[in-house]
Amino acid sequence: MARALDALGTGAYLADEQGLIVAVNARAEQSLVRTAADLVGRDAHDLLHRTSYGEPVPRAQCRMRESLLGGSTRQGEDEWFERGDGSLLPVAWLATPCDIGIRTTATLVLFHSSGHPGHTGRQPPAGGRLSEMERLALLAETTTLLTSTLDIDEALRRLISLVVPRIADWAVIDLIGDRDEVSRFAVAHAEGGTVRFRDDLQGPMPPVPQESPMPLSRALRGVASSFAGPETYQGPPDSGIAVEQRRLFEATGMHSAILVPLRSLHDVMGALTLGRADQPDRFTTADTALLEDIARRASLALENARLYQRQRQVAETMQRHLLPKLPRSPGRAMAVRYLPAPDASHVGGDWYDAFDLADGATALAVGDVVGHDLEAAAGMAQLRNMLRAYAVSQQKPPSKIVEWLDQATLDITEVSMATLVFARMSENAAGQCELSWTNAGHPPPLLVTREGVARYLTDGHGMLLGVAPEQVRPDATAELPPGATLLLYTDGLIESPGHSLDEGLERLRRHAAALARRPLESFTDELLARARPPDNDDDVALLAVRYGPGYST
Repeated sequence: MARALDALGTGAYLADEQGLIVAVNARAEQSLVRTAADLVGRDAHDLLHRTSYGEPVPRAQCRMRESLLGGSTRQGEDEWFERGDGSLLPVAWLATPCDIGIRTTATLVLFHSSGHPGHTGRQPPAGGRLSEMERLALLAETTTLLTSTLDIDEALRRLISLVVPRIADWAVIDLIGDRDEVSRFAVAHAEGGTVRFRDDLQGPMPPVPQESPMPLSRALRGVASSFAGPETYQGPPDSGIAVEQRRLFEATGMHSAILVPLRSLHDVMGALTLGRADQPDRFTTADTALLEDIARRASLALENARLYQRQRQVAETMQRHLLPKLPRSPGRAMAVRYLPAPDASHVGGDWYDAFDLADGATALAVGDVVGHDLEAAAGMAQLRNMLRAYAVSQQKPPSKIVEWLDQATLDITEVSMATLVFARMSENAAGQCELSWTNAGHPPPLLVTREGVARYLTDGHGMLLGVAPEQVRPDATAELPPGATLLLYTDGLIESPGHSLDEGLERLRRHAAALARRPLESFTDELLARARPPDNDDDVALLAVRYGPGYST
């Protein structure tokens, strides 16, 4: 069969009904820089068919593959084959059904070079030469990638990966921060298929001059997009920014650049500069509309991310300031920790409290208001203050205090549901430390003796707040041996999407037992580091109390 194909005066191969190459001629081997052994038995589409910048052609968009599978004669040009040395071969081709006796549904593919082979295919065409379909795909990808994260740094890195090297060799992002101070967030360059950052060109920038006609100054004022080149900054600089721009062009070798404002609905957020050094084509006015559209979409995503981070910071700051100072109680050492949720999540309503009562007892509480926003943080403060008021003014068991709190929650606060452990620590008639508590749907307290025996206090359990306010709640009582550590915590310390609740409780118990002899501060820090699940996406509030002579907070 190969001999028959050799009689043809052009590159040729034969493919079966699945698109696998079954025979190839010597001309094809030479053109593709591949031996017959490298070609026969391989899927022709997967092995050869590429876009003009070296990416695999989607199967649904490949005209040549349609011919192979559809049994029809087709021809085309402006297609690309990947050669054995990694370069691209521009080809014109014809594919037609062929009856060769042994395979009645085979397809004969004839091709010849339509240009100069050797193009590496790893650098995309310039933005001005993107097809309309490629432009629409790029804009859709920009929207999808940038709106799927609320982390500003991650969004900007994604923006760079979208435009480098598809449109430009270099991408520079300047951001306007607090007090209108400018920072050069990134100077990124495409090298060997990866994006590398020039740390030496990044960092703080001089102030934006209000009257400067220079391109970056105009972009940072939100005036308009501009073109620039090394010649733009060859004259006497009119500002510190112009000096930095001259340094940028000298260091990067950019011969053509376009600067676009990053402008939200309310403010100018910065500027995006795309530059070409390796790509020979200069930016033209045909590129402006595309890049301004990309900048608009990027600015919207950045504004959303900034608003999210500001709200999160307000909620986290509010929550931290609402968390109380610890009482100074002789014979009782206390340590507390509050960890906000990871960046991908909202701040929650986790809280703790500890305060002295008039009868000498110490009140302890930890809880979690349902929700992850400012409303949850505000509800937490309302709940905590009401609990304090009832506990201080009424010398009643924990169960009664929480019953009143539950009944008042729906009428006075904006809390829909919450979990809570409320306890009293005091000395009984025998002089022993005694803990009495009630649990409203919360993870059970953990008691760890000095000898490393750890057990959960599972008694006194009732419904969470906001579900059945008329119910009578139970109390439970336990003695705390000297040197024992009591641990109250929220579910972020034990819950994990990848593990059951029982696994989380057992992990916490084992680590707490192993750390029983650590000083309380070290115990608390190590327990958070070891027991908190790595895929935790919730806040954590933690209150640890150690009882014994000589202890104090």
